[in-house]
Amino acid sequence: MNIVRVDLPDNKGYDIRIGTNLAAEVTAFVASGKYSPRAFVVADTNTVSPYGEAVKAALAKGGLKPELCAVPAGETAKSLRCAEELYNRFADAKLDRKSLVVAVGGGVVGDLAGFVAATYMRGVPFIQVPTTLLAQVDSGVGGKTAINLPLGKNLVGAFYQPDAVFIDLNVLRTLPKREVATGLGEIVKYGVIADADLFAYLEKNYAAVLDLDLASVAHVVERSCAIKAEVVGKDEKEAGLRRILNFGHTVAHAIEQETNYSRYNHGEAVALGSLCAARLSKLEGFIDGGVEERLKGLITKLNLPTVAVGCTLPHMEEEILRDKKTVGGKVNWVLMRKIGEVFVTADVSADNVRTAMQSILP
Repeated sequence: MNIVRVDLPDNKGYDIRIGTNLAAEVTAFVASGKYSPRAFVVADTNTVSPYGEAVKAALAKGGLKPELCAVPAGETAKSLRCAEELYNRFADAKLDRKSLVVAVGGGVVGDLAGFVAATYMRGVPFIQVPTTLLAQVDSGVGGKTAINLPLGKNLVGAFYQPDAVFIDLNVLRTLPKREVATGLGEIVKYGVIADADLFAYLEKNYAAVLDLDLASVAHVVERSCAIKAEVVGKDEKEAGLRRILNFGHTVAHAIEQETNYSRYNHGEAVALGSLCAARLSKLEGFIDGGVEERLKGLITKLNLPTVAVGCTLPHMEEEILRDKKTVGGKVNWVLMRKIGEVFVTADVSADNVRTAMQSILP
């Protein structure tokens, strides 16, 4: 097992534990005595068995009395309705302010359960047990929790850090190939924003990563978590530096919203948004065409989309103005200087923005 530390002020730091067969680690962690006996495990209909059940058993071995429930699988669970259902389940279970909530599943479960934990009784402790590659390197780390509104993604949320994150690499072997690829969409992002060596590693070892070679996957997961931990440690609440983690996400969220969160997985949308950001970076004169082609080449090798089927320019233009990173009608774009270095700017040509978005449309 490897540990990546997320250092935060006010004793809010925590460990990301990365390894295999981590049930005993979960048991040892919760046996510390700092939690109330009653606990709640939130999974979805895809992860409740066997993973939710396994985590429930691990909590019980640690001396807790956990309940388990499943929310619907898919982005539609990140809703006010599902949040209300969880609030009521927590109240029925008589959770108190020291009761532990554990999110077991992909990013939807982590976002939803984390948001409800952040707001129930003004905050109860929670742990992330992400079971998809995407969640292990992205939403399961860093303390962003949220639910969606009909007009946009993640518009209601809170910064709320977990007590720990447990990443069991064995669970990845049960994922469909498409789910592996979608996680790699976020891992590519980490290479673009902060680590040219990680980007080059993916270019060279993409086949091994796609085949879930344990050493290769462990390397890219640990490196991705380390990059995110470093950024979050310096800027927990996205006052400045943390905005670089949104590379590709402004357009990605517009793509997801227009296609009703059903055509593209999040990492696929991020890959498309990354290509748009790279094209805008080139049009603005910050990178040359060779950098853009390297990014497109890697995205293609990883079986990620390069064309946003089902999307339109007018809708994307409308949606980016609803994005959380848009302030006073100005979109804060994360653009490239080179592979491994990005920056944030709102000073871009509107014509170049439209051209960049058009470049990923059919």
